[in-house]
Amino acid sequence: MGVLRWILTIAIILISVALTVIILMQEGKSQGLGAIAGTSDTYWGKNKGRSMEGFLVKFTTGLVVAFFVIAILLNMNMF
Repeated sequence: MGVLRWILTIAIILISVALTVIILMQEGKSQGLGAIAGTSDTYWGKNKGRSMEGFLVKFTTGLVVAFFVIAILLNMNMF
């Protein structure tokens, strides 16, 4: 079972690096004074799910779930 532990360890390292890069690629939630004035209600604001930003949010969520599952598996010491 040592091989599976190595594979999971490498996977969690790769997921950690990918999460760091993807989180840094995302825009901040507050866009300065434009958010206060209401100018953030644009086409891209209404259709976030279909934009690149929406994809990054969904992909980040999937990676976080995978990270936690692998972390739990590694800490159970079954391998």
